[in-house]
Amino acid sequence: MSIATVSRVVNGIANKASADTAARVWAAVQMLGYRPGSVGRALRHRQSRLVALIAANLANPAMAAIAASAEAALRAEGLVMVLCDSHDRPDLQDEYLLEMRAQLARATVLLGAVASGPLAAMTAAGDTLLFVNRRNPARSASPFVGIDNRRAGADVAAFLLARGIDRPGILHGDRASSATADRIAGFADALARAGGAARTATAALEHMEIGYRHALDVLPAAGGRRGIFCLSDLIAYGAHRRLAEAGLSVPRDVILVGFDDNPLNDWVAPWLSSVRVPYDRFGPAVVAGLQEMAQGRGVDTVLEHRLVVRGA
Repeated sequence: MSIATVSRVVNGIANKASADTAARVWAAVQMLGYRPGSVGRALRHRQSRLVALIAANLANPAMAAIAASAEAALRAEGLVMVLCDSHDRPDLQDEYLLEMRAQLARATVLLGAVASGPLAAMTAAGDTLLFVNRRNPARSASPFVGIDNRRAGADVAAFLLARGIDRPGILHGDRASSATADRIAGFADALARAGGAARTATAALEHMEIGYRHALDVLPAAGGRRGIFCLSDLIAYGAHRRLAEAGLSVPRDVILVGFDDNPLNDWVAPWLSSVRVPYDRFGPAVVAGLQEMAQGRGVDTVLEHRLVVRGA
């Protein structure tokens, strides 16, 4: 039996081998545990089973939870997810983008994209790119899955205002992230409409370090209850430690509001109110978004968030 005959049978090319020959080929395949390579088929059909997911920071429990949801949903559709961590670095993101294109991945899901030349070029070229959590820094109209971050920021402002806090602090990372920028804008606009204002601090640090180093910087002078909006739960964890070291109790002296609502919060952070992001709904939304894109339609999917209040 020739190699060409085996190849035709394994790759499903009809009427090129007898039923007996095909049966012998598949018996050998089963005995050897062989899995047909997908690259050849991908080259012929310009499509593979691979879907790449490039996350900005898998050390963040929120991103890890979203990635897990996406993997389960893609697997249920018969697809294989390749997970990469860009560490919020454009050079690593570009390396993964170009490698996945070389591997003829069916699509690339960017969970927290950062601006780069190759990303802009691939957007312009019409590559199948789905943006999750952060919008495409190269083109805001690209297909997106996430929450309404501006509204979420406004919800936090309303929560603090209702508790008499109109000069809260705000701690955040890089404003280049659309998620960060929208949360800040929604928060600041809602405060301004009520006659309030925020004291803000940011730094090019890991999130817990931002909270730890700058929690005291954004607190107004003593007098009345105070609050800080932390744009991730990790920032809130760092802020909590620094406040405790300064002899301040959360939430008695300072209300902390985080973002993402890490599933561990009910166990380890009963003092932390937080905006809950619906992790489990991201996977099905990613699959639905990719299916829409396969039909030539690019849509936004906005998932519902809610503010979980603890101890405040």
